[in-house]
Amino acid sequence: MEKIEHKIIPINGLKMHVAELGQGPLVLFLHGFPELWYSWRHQMVFMAARGYRAVAPDMRGYGDTTGAPLDDPSKFSILHLVGDLILLLDAISPNEDKVFVVGHDWGALIAWHLCLYRPDRVKALVNMSVAFTPWNPEKGILRIQLVYLAFSHGFEPGDIEAEFANLGVKEVVKNFLAIRNPAPLYFPKGEGFGYSSDRPDWLTEEDLNYYTSKFEQTGFTGAVNYYRAFDLNWELNAPWSGAQVKVPAKFIVGEFDLVYHVPGTKEYIHKGGMKKFVPLLQEVIVIEGGAHFINQERPDEINEHIYSFLKQF
Repeated sequence: MEKIEHKIIPINGLKMHVAELGQGPLVLFLHGFPELWYSWRHQMVFMAARGYRAVAPDMRGYGDTTGAPLDDPSKFSILHLVGDLILLLDAISPNEDKVFVVGHDWGALIAWHLCLYRPDRVKALVNMSVAFTPWNPEKGILRIQLVYLAFSHGFEPGDIEAEFANLGVKEVVKNFLAIRNPAPLYFPKGEGFGYSSDRPDWLTEEDLNYYTSKFEQTGFTGAVNYYRAFDLNWELNAPWSGAQVKVPAKFIVGEFDLVYHVPGTKEYIHKGGMKKFVPLLQEVIVIEGGAHFINQERPDEINEHIYSFLKQF
């Protein structure tokens, strides 16, 4: 960990913070909510030791990446998020036509779209937790998933931020990272999580303090703006109706991941639905006993799964 280098790269109107370790073919790690580059600490060390260049940015609105207009959720669309990555790759790896990509949670959703829009830039993809969902003319399907996976009282500016402020940053981060219940996330207005979880064993106090310090610094608005742009993403993705992700892919999900338990998701993943839209999907792995944050909870297994797939290319 102490050998990880930290850089600020000016791209796309941002000053993007990037953590980097190792030399060799580039592996771009994309984090989700409520996470940071730090979520990939175990994978970065592992892959760097095996001859790869591990790169993990703080995504737009997160951590030490600055410059995103937090008061404008439209600047957090999927096109902005993918654009950040293309321009980051142009800046840090101008001579590498294609790179490896690994994503989790929102990072997985962004990675799917990176491959959908620019398959010419990706050698192979390992995604976790969030399966590829094709564009659907019924926007209500997105609404079902949004309510199921996020919060039960809407996304009006300041609402969720106020709820989080009442709970305290450390409590919010701890409770999210500790989620193991595959049921819908219930977050009623004025009532918080309805529970307080102990810090999971895989998350040290040092880890929790790192996350807490960064979200105390930035707040949660940037992170929540990804959800606020959901309807906009639906509008922007209409040109890709019926389009396929044509990049070699591996998908990993925890047995108790709440995303895996969205109604219809298991059938879609295992009975050919996702394969129809990701024709080069080579493998689906369900981590027995694993929950949502599997790359941190079960790093040894996840490291081996990533390496075994990427080394084929």
